[in-house]
Formats: sequence, structure tokens, C-alpha cells
Amino acid sequence: MKLSILLLNILLIAFPFQVSTDEHSHSYEDEEEVVLWMNTVGPYSNRQETYEYYSLPFCAGPKSAIGHYHETLGEALQGTELEFSGLSIDFKMDVDSTQYCKITVSEDKLYALVYAVKNHYWYQMYLDDLPIWGIVGESKDGEHYIWTHKKLEIGYNGKQIVDVNLTSDAKVPLVKNSEVAFTYEVRWKPSQVKFEDRFDKYLDPSFFQHRIHWFSIFNSFMMVIFLVGLVSMILLRTLRKDYARYSKDDELDEMEKDLGDEYGWKQVHGDVFRPPAYPLLFSAIVGSGYQLLLVSLFVIIFAMIGDLYEERGSMLGTVIFVYAATSPVNGYFGGSLYARLGGKQWIKQMVISAALLPLNICAMVFSINFIAIYYHASRAIPFGTMVAIACICLFVILPLTLVGTVLGRNISGQANYPCRINAVPRPIPEKKWFMEPAIITLLGGILPFGSIFIEMYFIFTSFWAYKIYYVYGFMMLVFLIMVIVTVCVTIVCTYFLLNAEDYRWQWTSFCSAGSISLYIYMYAFYYYFFKTKMYGLFQTTFYFGYMALFSLALGIMTGTVGYVGTSFFVHTIYSTVKID
Repeated sequence: MKLSILLLNILLIAFPFQVSTDEHSHSYEDEEEVVLWMNTVGPYSNRQETYEYYSLPFCAGPKSAIGHYHETLGEALQGTELEFSGLSIDFKMDVDSTQYCKITVSEDKLYALVYAVKNHYWYQMYLDDLPIWGIVGESKDGEHYIWTHKKLEIGYNGKQIVDVNLTSDAKVPLVKNSEVAFTYEVRWKPSQVKFEDRFDKYLDPSFFQHRIHWFSIFNSFMMVIFLVGLVSMILLRTLRKDYARYSKDDELDEMEKDLGDEYGWKQVHGDVFRPPAYPLLFSAIVGSGYQLLLVSLFVIIFAMIGDLYEERGSMLGTVIFVYAATSPVNGYFGGSLYARLGGKQWIKQMVISAALLPLNICAMVFSINFIAIYYHASRAIPFGTMVAIACICLFVILPLTLVGTVLGRNISGQANYPCRINAVPRPIPEKKWFMEPAIITLLGGILPFGSIFIEMYFIFTSFWAYKIYYVYGFMMLVFLIMVIVTVCVTIVCTYFLLNAEDYRWQWTSFCSAGSISLYIYMYAFYYYFFKTKMYGLFQTTFYFGYMALFSLALGIMTGTVGYVGTSFFVHTIYSTVKID
């Protein structure tokens, strides 16, 4: 049984699972059963801290239980724990107020319910894949109350459900040894809402399409125009002067050159294409950055086209599928770069490149998972899901990365540098403190972060608060703006570094562009302490752990963008100047 579930999880990554039931076709006949699923419950301030609905002493209705399995891997990873409510709901059939169960409030149940009310616990349900939220209870004048009546108002258009609203009523005080009866009521009403528009009510245009959001996009766009113009003007004028000076130097004889004052980026032409330190690690990181760049682009496009927020776990499932499918990109660019750098241990490089991100993600996720298991949270990832992820890494990502590496080494693995590399490295002269690679690295991420930090607020709010992010057109614009700003800033930083006759530009360009991750993580601290009301070990660890992974992935991606743009710039300037 466990093996079959494991195989099902693996297969569902590539093939969406469809069941010929009404819940999946979203079409019902009159008086046909409609299933109400109970999902999770948890504190309002900690959106990601959720537990199984029946972990609180609630009771189910009299109908026999219906089993539910995770239909996608994304649903399992997100902690979706659907359990049948036991309530009898039939399409277009009203139900008057009906008692479906009752509990006796023992001391343990009283403690659990009072704790839930004090911490503003909410619960989530699903009806025909439409989410429904309700509050457990409330406190007033030192007394604690629980809502015991659920009134469901369901809107239908033809044979399809297009709207669900929940009204909680019948406030009952929590008293030890008292009996609490739970009731429900169902009212059906026709609606003009189209089925394809039924999720619009969950969106918040006043928040995501606020003037501040539009202004931030416009501001970032103007920054791009200004920065590109400034970089083009400065570099073209400066490089023109450099070319003129170097052309004049070429007309001098050897004695005049020795007496002259030669300086600038031309002087390091024999070392500028020298392989960087740790070429194996560098090529593995750059290969992962190429893959992350492609994954981000594809997922944003899919989200713009397909409204991924409408299906449980579809966004996470799409990310996993696209990441696995683009593994050859990682191998191709990482393997070809390693070959051009003169690397010989290509199998080791391929394995590190394939495992770099998955190992970091799994290490962080599994560490958080131990805390989730201790708290009995629904976010605890089942063992079978862990094994499914491991199988994807071993039997999908690794072989595809190997294919990409072989292709990369054979197609574009030959070095074609415009300058010869000297046998002996040139000493790096002393320079101003602000021209040191460490300082350039810290300064390089400021402008790219400035171009996206407003969008980061909307993304953080959609993930850590109760908003559904849907403006992926904005995200695409910000993504392109960030890429352009990162390339421009990194080119300028590299030019200053080379002009100071420091040829260690590969790692410097990567780290200066990737330092945006440092500012993103610093912003995450600000957001946690000033924009949320999160508390507790589980939520704090969950927040900072996943924000570290997000910052790391963004840093690898932007670092690769900066390195690629700078590499093109360096090849261009050294191929257009005469070298003896």
C-alpha cells in the first residue's frame, strides 16, 4: 500500500491525476452529493502553522467517512490534510438547521478549545475546491466562547458551484463538563457568476493594484532607463578614451613605453581570462543559476496563462516539475563552463551541480520538518513524500544533468579567449579601499534590491499573510527590470575593478550581483518584526528557514545574470583592443 502511494506521488509530478467524479469535473446533477472537506486549523497570526482540523476536539457528522489522498506532490508538501466533514449536502437541496454531533467538554477539551480561542484559531474547509475560512470562537469580558453553528450559502450557475459563504453563529460559552451541540444549515441560491470567474472574490485588487504598486513599477522602469543610459554614456566615453590612449601607446617604441605611465584594464590582458579560484564550485553554481533563471521565467509565464492559484499545490507542483525538466540546462552551461576553465573532474562537477540546490533545500526542509513533527503540525512532510522527492533527484534530475553536461562539454566546451593567459600570474597592485572586491560585492546589490523591494512586500504578504498573489504581469516586469539593473551595475563594478588592474572579476561579478540576497534577507527581518505578528519557535524557524532558501536561490540566479553579462562585456572590450 505504501509502495503504491509512493509510486503515485512520483508519477503525479509529470501527469496530473484526474478522477471521474463530480468534485473533479465540477459538474453536478440535482440532489447529487457535494462533499465538504475539513482541512486545517491554526493561529491567525501564524498562517503557515497549521494542524489537522480534528486535532481540536471537534466532532464529525454522522455520514460514513470518505478517504482522501494527496493528489499531487505539491498538495502533500503544503500540508493539505483533507478529512470528510460527515455533513450531508446535496446539490440544490436546502438543509434547515440540523444538529450533526455534540461533545462533552472535559478538562482536556476545555484547555484545548480555550487555547485555540485565546490564540485566534481559524479553520479552513473546501467545497468543490473552493476554500472557506471560519473562526473557532472569541473572547469577551474574560469569558471564552465557541461558534457552534455553520451556515453555508452556496451559489450555483447551471450545474456548477460558483460561490460559497460561511456564517458562524450560535456563540456558546466554554464551561467544564458542559455539553456543546454543533449544527449546520445549507442554503442554495442561483448566481450570475461565471464558473471561470468564481475565484475572483478571493483576490484583492485594491491591495495588489494600488497606486503604490503602479508607482513602484514606474519608478523601477525609470531607474532602468536612467541606469542603462548612464552606463552606456560613461562606459562608451571612457572606453573610447581608453582605446584612444592604448592606440597611441601602440605607436610608441619599446623605450617610450617603458618610460610612459601605463595603467588601466589593458595591463591585465594576460590574466583576465585566468580561471577563478575553485572552478568546480564556480561552474556548478553558475549552472544552477542558469537553471533557476529559466525556472523562474517559465513558472511566471505559466502563472500568467494558467491561474495556478486556483488549484491546491499547483504552484509548488509546477515549480518542481519545471525544475526537474530543466536539469539539462544546469548540466549544459555548468559543464561547458567547467570545460572552458580547464577542469578535468567533470563527473564530480556534474554531481555537485545536480545536487547543489536540492541538497540545500532538503537539508533546510528536513530540519524544519523535525520541528513540525514535534508540534504535530500538518506541515510535517510524510516519509513517503520525502522518498518521492529523493527518487526525483536520483532518477530524473541527475540523469538529465548528466545529459546536459555531456552536450555542453562537446558543443561549447572549447575555450575561445581573445587574449593569451600568461604562465605566471601578474601581481595585483594596491588600490583604494573602496575598490576592494569585498566592498564592490556589498555595494553591487543595492540598486538591484532597490528595483524590487516594493514587489517583495507584495510577495511576502501573499505568502505569509492572507492574500492570493495573482498579478504575475507585474512580477514579470519586475523580473526583467531586476535582470537589466543587475547586468548594468555588475558591468560598472567590473570595469572599475579591472581598471584598478585587479583581474579577479569572475567571483567578484557573481558575488556583487548575488549580494542582493543579503539585502533580501535583511528585509525579511524587518518584515517579520514590523509587518507580522508571528510568534513561537515553529513559526519563527519556518519563516527564517524558508526565507534563507528564497534569498539563496535569488542570489544564485542574480549572481549568474551578473556574471554572464559581465563575461560578455569583458570578452567584447578585450577583443577590440590590439594586444601584443
